[in-house]
Amino acid sequence: MTHLELDHLVYAVPDLLAGVEEFAERTGVQPVPGGSHPGGTANHLVGLGPGAYLEIIGPDPAAGPGARPRAFGLETLTEPRLTAWAVRGDDLEARVRRARERGYDPGKVEPLSRVRPDGVRLDWVLTRRDDPEAVRLVPFLIDWGDAPHPAASGLPQLGLVSFTASHPDPESVRADLAALEAGLEVTEGPEPALRAHLDTPRGPVTLT
Repeated sequence: MTHLELDHLVYAVPDLLAGVEEFAERTGVQPVPGGSHPGGTANHLVGLGPGAYLEIIGPDPAAGPGARPRAFGLETLTEPRLTAWAVRGDDLEARVRRARERGYDPGKVEPLSRVRPDGVRLDWVLTRRDDPEAVRLVPFLIDWGDAPHPAASGLPQLGLVSFTASHPDPESVRADLAALEAGLEVTEGPEPALRAHLDTPRGPVTLT
């Protein structure tokens, strides 16, 4: 099988509304609300071409005071961070089995949902893996099934010039990526990091 296709990048922010406004100021493009998730998170979205998008995710401002969102390290996050990415495919259970046979466990396939601002509920499945790393260089898998893909919803657009990673042991990351059939350039660096270089109305912008 060929490498899986990029679905979206995850940019986590400790304060959703402040993070969205900071992003809009840097890029000149205003992200649009995506909706709320169970568990106390919400997101805003920007398109990265016809089939991919950037998700800005943070604590849901509308959630109750008892909500403790833990996805993507939000419970302890103090500054914005490009923290994860997703690749799109079908038959995730079979893909998980193949990856495990090759030495990498993507985690369990679980359902997730959110409600868009227009009231439409989106349901999909993805892989969830317990990972202590603050930045996850190996992507999670996602299958939108019959749900309309967010990138096809008329999002404001930015250009994704490049998307790369660095790690102290790049070969180990490359092996995990190969087991999952996901492609990403990984170079040696002092700590795990993802980098997205964007083409914006206000010039080049790099997210890390």
